[in-house]
Amino acid sequence: MSNKPVNHAKAAEHFLEDAPHLQFHDERLWDMRQKRDAQMHILPEWQELREEASRIKEHTLSRLPEYLEQFEENAKKNGIHVHWARDGAEHNRIVGEILKAHNARNLIKSKSMVTEECDMRPYLAKQGVTVTETDLGERIQQLDDQLPSHIVVPAVHKLTSDVAKIFAKDYHTDPNIRDPHLLAEAQRQAARPVILHADAGMTGGNFVVAETGTFVVCTNEGNADLSATVPNLHIATIGIERLVPRMADLGVFIRLLSRSALGSPITQYTTHFRGPQKGGEMHVVLVDNGRSARLGMEDFWTSLKCIRCGACMNTCPVYRRSGGLSYGAVYSGPIGAIIDPTFNERKYSTLPYASTLNGSCTNVCPVKINIHEQLYKWRRVLVQHHEMPFVKREIMHMAGKLMGQPKLYRAAIKATEVSLSTMPRFVLYNWLNPWGKHRENPHPVKQTFNDWYRKNREKAEPAAAPETKK
Repeated sequence: MSNKPVNHAKAAEHFLEDAPHLQFHDERLWDMRQKRDAQMHILPEWQELREEASRIKEHTLSRLPEYLEQFEENAKKNGIHVHWARDGAEHNRIVGEILKAHNARNLIKSKSMVTEECDMRPYLAKQGVTVTETDLGERIQQLDDQLPSHIVVPAVHKLTSDVAKIFAKDYHTDPNIRDPHLLAEAQRQAARPVILHADAGMTGGNFVVAETGTFVVCTNEGNADLSATVPNLHIATIGIERLVPRMADLGVFIRLLSRSALGSPITQYTTHFRGPQKGGEMHVVLVDNGRSARLGMEDFWTSLKCIRCGACMNTCPVYRRSGGLSYGAVYSGPIGAIIDPTFNERKYSTLPYASTLNGSCTNVCPVKINIHEQLYKWRRVLVQHHEMPFVKREIMHMAGKLMGQPKLYRAAIKATEVSLSTMPRFVLYNWLNPWGKHRENPHPVKQTFNDWYRKNREKAEPAAAPETKK
């Protein structure tokens, strides 16, 4: 895979050119943000829940090895086979070996960001295993050969007409369907035979409980329950950070998850898996894939608190107007911009700059991750590691020199104001001015703040009293 830095700005430019998709994407996500806010106001204890969730996660991460071992011990008592994967390659090998041992050629799976992270489907395809996504959004993205563009709603950037064309190509339905219910029914009819004849099923896991050796999967379509229970073989792929110590802790996160993600009080299905069904077999693959290394990063370890609700994406003005695919990674939006560089610092070096640092992402995070502060810290790290593009580095260097000399800075401001007032448009709007690509330059002002201050305040301020000797 290419190690070339993702050109987020270029990809976002293409998304901005498509007005219907842009408007739908922006409005749909903002609607979820508003519904989240409505749920927040219903619960007087909302901020207490966030504080408690953050505390539980930080406590768990500070004792992660201990709780992982506790989960393994209790899960084995429940009849679950527990596997440990250091990285994506080891995860894929483990899953492939389990399927091979059962002569499984057809795997149905529900949503799992970790399997996307590990690039599992292409690996299994080479092993002769057909993988079918059962989540509606994930299936749409799979058929269109795209990454999920959102953690919770993978195909949120697509219009009904887009889905109709995809289904017409693969399911031979009418390409002119505009009724979402009919399209959902088409997916249901196509998926059910595959589910009924599958050799194995796979799920992720939203939460893992160390105390009981169990895990919980939250969905709204019921597809995870089908994937886990119709075949006799159930494989669950789970990141090692998804732990909570006790069953009593779980309620805090269940109350926050769906409210933060979709603005609904709870998910339709909150399923607890304790062990294999009668005559069946259950495997849990605990995946590290860089998480241990991130846990050792002083400024970035708290990103492991993330419960994958997507609230930060729904509120982010940059994500809403650039689309998830523009990030070129499994995880997009604000949370992706602080997670992705831990996987590949060079490739995702542009993503921490895809933010206004307005702090809205931090304000809505149910586990109180300081996302905007980490975005800023990543920028510092990337500069120190020489991962900033040459042009941007030189511009910042010149800006630093300019702002470090007050007289020169004020002269430049005055010159800019004159230029905005007098120069022809073609001189101001060209490739040298990225700001003017998608927006108008600011209007020139008649008076700068410095001029106003000198006129109205500087002379009016009383002189400081002379110091007296003690």
